[in-house]
Amino acid sequence: MKWDPPVEEFTTPNPVTATEGQSIDELRQLMQQTGVRHLPILRDGKVVGLVSDRDLRVAQGLSDEHKFQVCAADIMSTDPVSVSSSAPLDEVAYTMSERKIGSVLVNEENGDFLGIFTVTDALNALIEISRAQRRGD
Repeated sequence: MKWDPPVEEFTTPNPVTATEGQSIDELRQLMQQTGVRHLPILRDGKVVGLVSDRDLRVAQGLSDEHKFQVCAADIMSTDPVSVSSSAPLDEVAYTMSERKIGSVLVNEENGDFLGIFTVTDALNALIEISRAQRRGD
């Protein structure tokens, strides 16, 4: 049996997002409240960056005086990896592993933002595929 799903099947659609002007404390609180570790940063509905929990941990080390001067735009990755929703799941997972990144942005074929694919999504895909193979699906 051959099963080669596109990344879209395991992508988290409409993920929690933030804006460029949000403070690092607001970002941290948003991540804690929603249980996410990656926040796409939007401007006028378009993704302009990505903030990870790792980015926030680094920023949290700033003095209180400096911490209040920093916002999402200052710490976000401005060139996050993006993939097409039709990209093969294994290729996306390989890219993430090779680049040692915890998420990729997933775009529709027309370029519109669809969602985010994270390491957790990859593990869920592995579980589902492994179980399906054991059942003989």
